[in-house]
Amino acid sequence: MSAKYIFVTGGVVSSLGKGLAAASIGALLEARGFKINLMKFDPYLNVDPGTMSPFQHGEVFVTDDGAETDLDLGHYERFTHAKLSRDNNLTTGRIYEQIITKERRGDYLGKTVQVIPHVTNEIKAAMRKVAADCDICLVEIGGTVGDIESLPFLEAIRQMRQELGRENTVFVHLTLVPWIAAAQELKTKPTQHSVKELLSIGIQPDILVCRCERALSRDMKGKIALFCNVEEQAVITARDVPSIYEVPLNFAQEGVDALALKYLHMEAPAAELSRWQDLVHRCHHPEGEVNIGIVGKYVEYEDSYKSLKEALVHGALHHNLKLKVTWIEAEGLETKEKDDRSYESQMQGFDGILVPGGFGKRGTEGMLNAIRYAREHEVPYFGICLGMQTACIEFARNVCGLEDANSSEFDPSTPHRIIYKLRELTGVEELGGTMRLGAWTCVLQPDSLAAAAYGKSEISERHRHRYEFNREYEPLLTGGGLRITGTTPDATYVEIVELPGHPFFLGCQFHPEFKSKPLEPHPIFRDFIGAAWKHSGSLRVVEPAIECVTETVANTNWRALFLDGAIQVPGDRAGISSANASQRRYFSFTPDPRSI
Repeated sequence: MSAKYIFVTGGVVSSLGKGLAAASIGALLEARGFKINLMKFDPYLNVDPGTMSPFQHGEVFVTDDGAETDLDLGHYERFTHAKLSRDNNLTTGRIYEQIITKERRGDYLGKTVQVIPHVTNEIKAAMRKVAADCDICLVEIGGTVGDIESLPFLEAIRQMRQELGRENTVFVHLTLVPWIAAAQELKTKPTQHSVKELLSIGIQPDILVCRCERALSRDMKGKIALFCNVEEQAVITARDVPSIYEVPLNFAQEGVDALALKYLHMEAPAAELSRWQDLVHRCHHPEGEVNIGIVGKYVEYEDSYKSLKEALVHGALHHNLKLKVTWIEAEGLETKEKDDRSYESQMQGFDGILVPGGFGKRGTEGMLNAIRYAREHEVPYFGICLGMQTACIEFARNVCGLEDANSSEFDPSTPHRIIYKLRELTGVEELGGTMRLGAWTCVLQPDSLAAAAYGKSEISERHRHRYEFNREYEPLLTGGGLRITGTTPDATYVEIVELPGHPFFLGCQFHPEFKSKPLEPHPIFRDFIGAAWKHSGSLRVVEPAIECVTETVANTNWRALFLDGAIQVPGDRAGISSANASQRRYFSFTPDPRSI
């Protein structure tokens, strides 16, 4: 049986969450036993987002085959088990590149190449290729209905309905129902105009997902259904939620998956959502809070680190913890004098410190200061890509005595190139697609943090970088105490470094955040959060104060126990049994005891 399609479009404004909506519908269909696949079309003319500014486009998500794709593919992989590749994300630029290549090769036999049929045929062929091995394919059209750039894609999905029939295609349209504070009411007119715009190009939406701050009343749903020519049950309330992982459950409650299957004439058992329900329960009932400081180059725009933030959330949820993230601009930690430690005041109070990936020299000296603080004060540290490279440079400078140690990316004339450019890219000046990209195998050393986390000796992780650790300096750095615990099978490239004796100090050249899922947290993020939580619970003495509670206290989050004349915070955050209650007095704190 050929695949059926669900097309997801958006109107009124951008950033409504089309990617999350598609991913959530995919998760619900998977939970019903269907094999699904997802793809996204981006209307911009760039061939891929690889060379786009993180401040404008956000994160570049990398697939196993090395494709540099839109961050929405990260949502697809986190919410489902779909195996994505470069075929799952196409831009206008790539579509036109393929068409022009064919035209130059003579494939069109001298015909005039036009948007219709040639561009739309290329788009339809891309959809059919992705849908070849699944039951249902979800296709997201980027941008907003009404944009001139997205017209060829909208025309292509209109043609798909004409060719495949209504029973094989469903149109889901995300729209905005704004709350007007002055009038104290929700307004449906933007939704009506958005649907009118779709109708003008021949597309009648089947399901309307209405983003709103407040729930839509039945009367309002009826009004939208009447004016937009959809069933009342097909007007879906999509309220803002504290956690994106609530969206699948909200969609299930609104019956989005059941409605889509009804329109597609497909039957399936009820969705098994117990794991999602447990996940959301842990989101709302954490046993504690872990505070992570992220020292990065693009912290002004959080979507630049979307997968990273979500991987930390996954690790925290595994330990039933609430994640608190503090974004630290790396440049703000830089100092002019070598002995100036004023930056340390900005690094105090974190349970763990993370330095993520990035490109270019800006902010790297601040990263080095943050890493030095984590190393010297034994704060759990996790460095990713650039974070591993800067950890090696910091160790070479401050432990091994190479004051001029650097990366050839930051200082081409440095006498000590701890990090240097890939040999095969020397002399290559193009930026797009000129990196070590995609999945590479890594062999782990026994008795290492990495081996303990993964529970196996060989792994595969995704990369996106141009520079590598220079193994000529391996004897010096390992002699100083650094340990190389992961390499490629041929030992050419260093993948993981660790610092034995430190509570948790690990740097990896790959990007583990790309493979973390809410129901399957990545092992390194899981263990990093665990180490940070353990660090936050270190015993510390504070002045006795606040109300004394003499009876046994339940197993709650923030309790301090008065023992031997000092208040101490138990590392496991738990109360003690009633058997010991007579020997110890409890003190109840309103604030977090770590802040005292």
